[in-house]
Amino acid sequence: MIHAHVFISGQVQGVGYRIATLEAATARGLQGWVRNLPDGRVEAVFEGDRPQVEAMVQWCDQGSATARPEDVRVEYGEPEGLQGFQITP
Repeated sequence: MIHAHVFISGQVQGVGYRIATLEAATARGLQGWVRNLPDGRVEAVFEGDRPQVEAMVQWCDQGSATARPEDVRVEYGEPEGLQGFQITP
């Protein structure tokens, strides 16, 4: 089990990126959350088995069909025991 804290920049707000992230993370059985940041980036946390978390981090570089991610920064850490996956304010 691993924890990935991800920051995505580019055209990622107002294009369905958070909803697509929720769907992709849920389909992979991941726990965590996703939210918009005031500076235009999207922040997300993914917890789960290493292969699924790494696949989700790679997915972030593509995102939703209308998104244009430019940079994905990842910090790995210890799992926090999150439950479910949600969009947070």
